[in-house]
Amino acid sequence: MADKQKVLIVDDDENIAELISLYLLKECYDTKMVHDGESAVREFHTYEPDIVLLDLMLPGKDGYQVCREIRQTSDCPIIMLSAKGEVFDKVLGLELGADDYMIKPFDSKELVARVKAILRRAERKSAVTDPQEDSSKIVRYPDLTINLNEYTVTYRGSIVDMPPKEIELLFALAATPNHVFTREQLLDRVWGYDYAGDARTVDVHVKRLREKLPDHDGWALSTVWGVGYKFEVR
Repeated sequence: MADKQKVLIVDDDENIAELISLYLLKECYDTKMVHDGESAVREFHTYEPDIVLLDLMLPGKDGYQVCREIRQTSDCPIIMLSAKGEVFDKVLGLELGADDYMIKPFDSKELVARVKAILRRAERKSAVTDPQEDSSKIVRYPDLTINLNEYTVTYRGSIVDMPPKEIELLFALAATPNHVFTREQLLDRVWGYDYAGDARTVDVHVKRLREKLPDHDGWALSTVWGVGYKFEVR
């Protein structure tokens, strides 16, 4: 029998954590609950979860700091949970590397559905790739190499620090130069057709990519107003 997938639930409200755990246990997930930021970082390394459900308002280290520390060593999927519904809070969470963001109060069944969707995508990404296909996951332009086998981006000879979704988005655009993608097409390609987020997710990630990769004489991440984005080769 296959091992159960593990979910680390980080929420200072024990009642909410218990409710989330109950729904996930019914779906045959293994769960562990912690209620502060310090414990979250510690248990992440000992429990080794397949996904983290991370509240933002925590005693000690807040959810943003916990996310930063996890992202330093792992691309484990993270869903942020927060009563903060402002666009700024959601954007910041996505910029720090969260895979999804849910605003409290939320429907527990929807949360479980999002957990399932993100874990399915993570499983597809970690599947063994035929070595003969490796070269198809590398694109090169002057001063830029995107290697999806190793999840690395090299710009002017240096590795650029990027979370997985930024690398996948950059690859999706650069693998088909000068092709215009709508935000919805990029959401499907990078986040999956069952992703429950919105098109602003793409805008946030493109903004971060532009900050890390200034326009080059030979190429650029270009906006096609009213349509979407393209990797423009000049």
